[in-house]
Amino acid sequence: CSPDAVFSTAVTSLKPEDAFDPNRVRCVIDNLGYAIYFSRGLIPFNNFLSGKVNSNFPSLLHLGIQSYDAEFLKIYSDLTPTPLQLEEDLEQLKVLENGYKMKVIKVEHEAYGVAVPEDVENIERYMLVATDDDKIANCCREFGADVIMTSESCRNGMMLMELSVELGKKYDIVVNIQGDEPLIEPEIIDGIVKALQCSPDAVFSTAVTSLKPEDAFDPNRVKCVIDNLGYAIYFSRGLTPFNKSGKVNSNFPYLLHLGIQSYDAEFLKIYSDLTPTPLQLEEDLEQLKVLENGYKMKVIKVEHEAHGVDVPEDVEKIERYMRERNLS
Repeated sequence: CSPDAVFSTAVTSLKPEDAFDPNRVRCVIDNLGYAIYFSRGLIPFNNFLSGKVNSNFPSLLHLGIQSYDAEFLKIYSDLTPTPLQLEEDLEQLKVLENGYKMKVIKVEHEAYGVAVPEDVENIERYMLVATDDDKIANCCREFGADVIMTSESCRNGMMLMELSVELGKKYDIVVNIQGDEPLIEPEIIDGIVKALQCSPDAVFSTAVTSLKPEDAFDPNRVKCVIDNLGYAIYFSRGLTPFNKSGKVNSNFPYLLHLGIQSYDAEFLKIYSDLTPTPLQLEEDLEQLKVLENGYKMKVIKVEHEAHGVDVPEDVEKIERYMRERNLS
């Protein structure tokens, strides 16, 4: 019943006492029943509970059974082992990282398995600042920016993007540069726009950079995992991928999501009609609403110091960084 899938497997409810057991593999799926990610760590990672288990969220446990398309098995052994597969020690990730689809069914099961001890050219540009703060609005107007005032209920970037669409201007791509990423370079902006232009199957593009080891367990630093074709697999506030030891692997290239994204303008017209999704609400990450609904996101890797403002203490770090480099 799933001709676009090469693999199928089953999940059941995860018991609360198994939430932090790396031998119990978790799974998250989209609204169409396809796997998004598998992990030995707790996923989704709740932003509001500081990583504690949310008893109201239906976390899923992967069961040790799967079926494969016979033709796919002929090429599977030729696929090179992938970074996520090796880090989490999960063969399912080799399939996902190579861009293949997996169908997942939910079952009732007691689950007592045995656990082992280029530049962008010819683009018409228009900038709009959306804020609920008069000081920010006045400052932006002074350098000639168009400003719209929002209410405090406009709580995330996608809602702001919807407001921009309502202005009536006709653009193919809308870029959201969040105010908490004041040091985003222009090259990154151009990079995500070009990535979306070159990926007609994607509705969203974003950027990632290397995650610093000291930020590995900080839920304010959002981690991202991508497949071999450069599409997002999952975003999480928890350490992802999560290996059996539960410790940071200094040899693994963990990725940090940056606060910038571009969207297909046509997709923005329907985004608000999509119901908030369980993973989105649990992790408090709007990107997951896109993934859970089966849409694709293109991701580019960039070199960036990643000085975002996630907590009040970050403001002084940003100011010091700017003073040291004579940035105004």
